[in-house]
Amino acid sequence: MATKKKENVVIKKKEALLEVKNLKKYFDLGGSGKRKKYLTAVDDVTFTIYKGETFGLVGESGCGKTTTGRTIIRLYKPTDGQVLFEGQDLAFLNEKEMFPYRKKIQMIFQDPYASLNARMTVTDIVGEGIETHHILTGQDKQERIFELLERVGLKREHANRYPHEFSGGQRQRIGIARALAINPDLIICDEPISALDVSIQAQVVNMLEDLQEEFDLTYLFIAHDLSMVRHISDRIGVMYLGKLMEISASDTLYDRPLHPYTKSLLSAIPIPDPTSSIRETRIILKGDVGSPINPKPGCRFASRCRYAKAKCSQDTPELVEVEKEHFVACHFVEEINSI
Repeated sequence: MATKKKENVVIKKKEALLEVKNLKKYFDLGGSGKRKKYLTAVDDVTFTIYKGETFGLVGESGCGKTTTGRTIIRLYKPTDGQVLFEGQDLAFLNEKEMFPYRKKIQMIFQDPYASLNARMTVTDIVGEGIETHHILTGQDKQERIFELLERVGLKREHANRYPHEFSGGQRQRIGIARALAINPDLIICDEPISALDVSIQAQVVNMLEDLQEEFDLTYLFIAHDLSMVRHISDRIGVMYLGKLMEISASDTLYDRPLHPYTKSLLSAIPIPDPTSSIRETRIILKGDVGSPINPKPGCRFASRCRYAKAKCSQDTPELVEVEKEHFVACHFVEEINSI
């Protein structure tokens, strides 16, 4: 089944729903004094998501995409920075203060089996949020669960079954129904199709787009499938070792990437054209991947960048707007793209 080509959202008046400012998440690895070690999973990340759009977050495994999403929704407590949702900073709210915002922000997890409680029926899983936030009770709650199941392509009789009785695609649909149950404004989609068969990935993506239009949803779509991210996203952020390298509109990023890392990522996308020469398009990165443990100053990509100079290993580049709504973190972006 083919995916439908999404037309980028035209936002007449950009209304920021989520503003992430200088977000940091470090994991303590132990030690003391000069031997103290931290894994810098997310390091000074800043971006904005506007109401009604899909913001894609891409990068290779281990770059901090999922940690960013989990920190935003406060499954992880931030080390520093701000997470402004409708103007309210969620970063360091206590659980009681955070509770009302749990209703407004939901998450679809990567593994549709691990994220569902094996001892709960579908009714219990989908209805848990409805009950916790006192939205509906009794028969009204049950009817709401039936409606949600049917909306994501399941049947009413599935409500009394357990997660192990479903296929991977069906389990992910249950996860989507659970996320929709309490009418959120923002859904963080953490690689929602990567664990699914290719044959049903397009079905799930098309469904997510239909649900976005129907329920006026905003998505943070985390993925490593670059072709799919282009299809579903209005704007895209590219991460590398905890840092944002580039942000721009989807089509702009794919047609005119400016950061060397983005160029190498895009060059790895398979081209369905037997006459195309791989040698002409593929950029092979050399050098060692830097360590996220107590990283040294400078650009995180410097050790693999063919354009790197001494400054790249000394000063950390800031994410700056080099073209209209096109942000890049590179000291020599103008020089590189004039070649």
